[in-house]
Amino acid sequence: MSSPAGPLDHAVIAVYMAGVVGIGCYAGFVRRRGGGEGSHYFLAGNTLTWPVIGLAMFAANISTVHLVSLAEAAYKYGLVFGNFEWMAGFTLVLLSLFFAPLYLRSRVPTLPDFLERRYNRKCRDILAVVSVFSAIVIHIGIALYTAAWVLRGILDMPVGATVLGIDALIFFIVLLGVLTGIYTMLGGLLAVVWTESVQTVLLLVGAVVITIAAWVKVGGWEQLAATLASNPHPLGGGDIPHSTANFLNMARDAHDASGQPWWSVVLGYPVLGIWYWCADQTIVQRVLAAKDERHARLGPLFCAFIKILPVFIFVLPGVICVALVQQGAFGGDAPKNAADTYTFLITRLLPAGLKGLVTAAMLAAAMQTCSAALNSTATLAAYDMFKRWRPATTDHQLVVIGKVTTAVATVLSILWSPLFSHYSTIFEGLNRLVSYVAPPITAVFLFGVFWKRASGRGAFITMKYGALLGAAMFGLDFFHKQMSAWMGERGMDSLKSAFDGLCAFAVKDFMLTAFYMLLVCMTVMYAASRRYPEALKEEARDLVWTDWREPLRGEAGGQGLGNYRILAGVVVVTFVMLYAAFR
Repeated sequence: MSSPAGPLDHAVIAVYMAGVVGIGCYAGFVRRRGGGEGSHYFLAGNTLTWPVIGLAMFAANISTVHLVSLAEAAYKYGLVFGNFEWMAGFTLVLLSLFFAPLYLRSRVPTLPDFLERRYNRKCRDILAVVSVFSAIVIHIGIALYTAAWVLRGILDMPVGATVLGIDALIFFIVLLGVLTGIYTMLGGLLAVVWTESVQTVLLLVGAVVITIAAWVKVGGWEQLAATLASNPHPLGGGDIPHSTANFLNMARDAHDASGQPWWSVVLGYPVLGIWYWCADQTIVQRVLAAKDERHARLGPLFCAFIKILPVFIFVLPGVICVALVQQGAFGGDAPKNAADTYTFLITRLLPAGLKGLVTAAMLAAAMQTCSAALNSTATLAAYDMFKRWRPATTDHQLVVIGKVTTAVATVLSILWSPLFSHYSTIFEGLNRLVSYVAPPITAVFLFGVFWKRASGRGAFITMKYGALLGAAMFGLDFFHKQMSAWMGERGMDSLKSAFDGLCAFAVKDFMLTAFYMLLVCMTVMYAASRRYPEALKEEARDLVWTDWREPLRGEAGGQGLGNYRILAGVVVVTFVMLYAAFR
């Protein structure tokens, strides 16, 4: 049971990877046969219904990063990082009620195009660049790194091992990146949606199998709670708490070792969540491809219900692993590092064949995240950059440009991916990057949707200086240890002390960093719009709510749970009850 993956597992992984690439290629054939190259390639012909939208949004959000980093964080700190899953439910309600209708009415292929119609071309250009950057660095890069790291571990290859003379980690990053790039380049969004549907099912099956196996072995909820309450953490010390008594609680205080007190989550997550779920091309592209407004509203709400699951099938296994080690269930064996938690569970709990299936599910998660981001990057490059430069570009030429962009983005992601080893945990690295990118975009979209006096010049100033502020925060975060050491070596003790204090305030709690940056960006947006007022453009009148209650009135599109207003209320009540149960 505790052996590494064997020949059967290798065969399962190989067959799966070949199957995914084949599905993507077949989707490309179907798309070409259906005609309408541009809209079919980038927006799947605006035919997506709410179940497909909800599943596709969930699939684009889920990756190997979730399985590995959430299990890692749970092994160290408990359920607290599950807040990133459940808080998304509230943000998806905002997308359904306030953002999706405006996106569908404008019928834009990209969110930068939406910003141009609401503000001006400069705002469109900035968002296009930021969206491409975030897709390559955040969505694709970290997914490739995590998948390669897991694959090396599941194949029992030590650090420094090589494949064909290349470091194993680098080899697997290149392999996964190339395979994903091929089927995305050939099939477009249709390939992404088709493969996401297959991969989401496989991913969830693998995660459920792990969870059930761990749950049975630990002895159920009461035994889990009792074990955590009465035993020390197996890795306690340093940044890991000695006590695990509060590991089943979501809300933490200021002294918690996780560094995620409840107010940081409440203040900081909406900044990250509105950008990610309401204003990021990779996610919202599924809504833009909706059949009509009703499906665009219901899809995110369906996704919100699915977001209940990750806490139980991605986060909880990490907590159960702690309890199993405390119980001595593995004969004194334990993960040597919290990052090994998920692969440790796979190799200790699953038989041959299932190891390969779960590993294939993890590869599926990484590949679907990469494929979604690659398609969004291609859409942005074709429509928001090249077509603006050459307006006469044909649909066929746009598809060619999209394929070239996919290839280039794949290469850049492969080159960037190994740099994620800089961060202490994968989850930390992911969310720190998001916290520096999100605030100016969140501010501009909120003002644009809810305040008709928000001006194009004000939005441009906010996005420009917000991006510079985010870059400065990233620099402090990424290089502050080196800079602090450099000051110490040269006897600049006073400067070093002041610099360390600045870094502790600015980047230690990345959730509060995002909140403070949002306050700055909103202040700049309001002041700049007042200083440089502009009349609302005629083409933008349908892109802003004159009253925040407006989308809650009128035809709701169905009876009972088919009524998006009722369904949104059910979503909110459900998550409030979950928080009450796990507070």
